Amino acid sequence: MHAASSEPGAQSAGTPPPRPALRSLLFVPGTRLAWVDSAVAAGADAIILDLEDSVPAADKRAAREAVAGLLAGWHSDAAIFVRINPLRQLDTVDELRTIIGPSLAGVMVPKVTGRDDVILADRLLCWCEAEQGLPAGSIALVPLLETAPALWDAYGIAREADRVAYMGAIAARGGDVERAVGYRWTPEGTETLALRSSVLLAARAAGVHNPVSGLWTDVQDIGGLQRFAEQTRQIGYEGMLAIHPSHIAIINQAFTLTDREIDRYQRIIRAVEEGRSHGRSAVVVDGAMVDEAMVVTVRTALARAEAMSGRDPDSSASSATSRDKEES
Repeated sequence: MHAASSEPGAQSAGTPPPRPALRSLLFVPGTRLAWVDSAVAAGADAIILDLEDSVPAADKRAAREAVAGLLAGWHSDAAIFVRINPLRQLDTVDELRTIIGPSLAGVMVPKVTGRDDVILADRLLCWCEAEQGLPAGSIALVPLLETAPALWDAYGIAREADRVAYMGAIAARGGDVERAVGYRWTPEGTETLALRSSVLLAARAAGVHNPVSGLWTDVQDIGGLQRFAEQTRQIGYEGMLAIHPSHIAIINQAFTLTDREIDRYQRIIRAVEEGRSHGRSAVVVDGAMVDEAMVVTVRTALARAEAMSGRDPDSSASSATSRDKEES
């Protein structure tokens, strides 16, 4: 990945720090911090405290201070992010200085229009990290691609700073992307499938950690959410944004391997290893040919599943069992 500018405060080149895999990232308005306990109880892997669209202009300063207070006392296992206001607003600099601290996992930057926004955000984060005595690059940067130019240049944006993580296409009904691109939203998501896929490919090519997508805004339509989450996982995303605690279990389920998948992957590894011991580079498992490339793929999937296993083992196990029954 490209290093940021070498000016004072800019992030130095090097390997970016590891970012935890996240299946579900739940928005909580900065004016409704009492809802955070419900978000954690729902099993969200990450909480996004929102200082942008969900906060009225008159309440933004108070919300900023409240969010900073919550961050100062954060002790949950859930990762915590803040969606700041657009960088073109002068107050956003003070906003960053107020919220940056050791408990903050990352910052979501809205209304990104191009690479310059990422360069500026990276530089500001470097200065804030230095001010707080944090290692350079410790705060993840999540550019929100909500404009046509940003969606078009997703690869360039993703490569502009080593700290970019969790980047993907967000195609919510009636949101900024629908307005920018001009599509007509449907529950099936066919009109945004190519868009979400192209941004994912750009993120993967740029080496972005754990790309996530979204967003399902119909709180009552759980069936629609499940189909959309499954489609999002099928095309290659690793997680999804959410707006309501009732959506978290469905999203976590969609991005968790089932017991059946884990069993098959383990059998593939054993079969290929046994074949290798007999001089064979490919073997047949469940009627399909598998080889070394497949072993690398399934080992990667199993490693991610192992990393997620400590989050909510009871609900993950029940989700896997539920999905196994549905597939039977």
